[in-house]
Amino acid sequence: MKTQERSHRQGTETTDMRAIARESYGGPEVLRLKRVARPVVKGKDVLVRVRAAGVDRGVWHIMTGLPYLGRLAFGLRKPKDQVLGMDLAGIVEAVGPEATKFAVGDAVYGSGRGSYAEYAVAPEAKLAAKPQNLSFEQAAAVPVSAVTALQGLRTGKIQPGQKVLVTGASGGVGSYAVQLAKAYGAHVTGACSTGKVGFVRDLGADQVIDYTCEDFVEAGPFDLILDIAGNPRIPRLRRALTATGTAVITGGEGGGKLGGGLHRQLGAIALSPFIGQRLTMFFGLVRSADLQDVSRLIEAGEITPALDRSFTLAEAKDALRYLEDGHVAGKVTLSV
Repeated sequence: MKTQERSHRQGTETTDMRAIARESYGGPEVLRLKRVARPVVKGKDVLVRVRAAGVDRGVWHIMTGLPYLGRLAFGLRKPKDQVLGMDLAGIVEAVGPEATKFAVGDAVYGSGRGSYAEYAVAPEAKLAAKPQNLSFEQAAAVPVSAVTALQGLRTGKIQPGQKVLVTGASGGVGSYAVQLAKAYGAHVTGACSTGKVGFVRDLGADQVIDYTCEDFVEAGPFDLILDIAGNPRIPRLRRALTATGTAVITGGEGGGKLGGGLHRQLGAIALSPFIGQRLTMFFGLVRSADLQDVSRLIEAGEITPALDRSFTLAEAKDALRYLEDGHVAGKVTLSV
């Protein structure tokens, strides 16, 4: 690493920055654009000058503190971290004394802490070089959603030629899952609402099911189901599978305020050893290696971020309301 790059290893002097922060759990109304202290980089962390940040359901759960079990990690009575946001894309401003993978000035993307701000800290193990053919706004729409889709399909042991169903195909994770499953050589069916049928078809789905008037069970049987929608009952998933098929459940929508949809996932795992089908779950975790795999597919033109629209940092409330109201097809980002 160059000498001038090494000089930044101890981080930058702490100053103020603009950020979207909150002091309590709740809807978008709890968010405030305010000035807070710029984070100081330590250890193997990297300080990123944020150019864009992703908006997704994970951030919504952290903002609202729902389901309540999530507060074990994010703070029982109030949020541990004031500043919201995970996905980010930007320029390396400084690196910690133990970080070795990136240098000041590198364009990166990945997952960090408090990305709804002008600066955010991210572990170097959750960053990768930004794909050269993406804007910062496009890149910020990738990390959590694309990696979750990739890990979900790998958990399901996807194979070329399989018949694959993606529920929630028009969402952030689903829009990547459809494209990734096609890249694996599968025959892909996507389930979505009426107004997003064309969007999912344009992603490359071989068949699209409007779940408001069609039953995905009748389109089966499927070798693999990636269930992102978070609400089909386990018996329905089983009826849509082949006798030895696999259903991979991710996300925690529905199911009440305490555990969300976790009870459905745990029930599936408990049943799986006693049947011929494989029912499983996983929690997506952004890692550099998976991001690099995604980057190669992006740069090869195999997958493309489906960016619905980009809001400014000051419009974070509007962006989260837009997400909450179900308007998003693909992903939404904030331009910082």
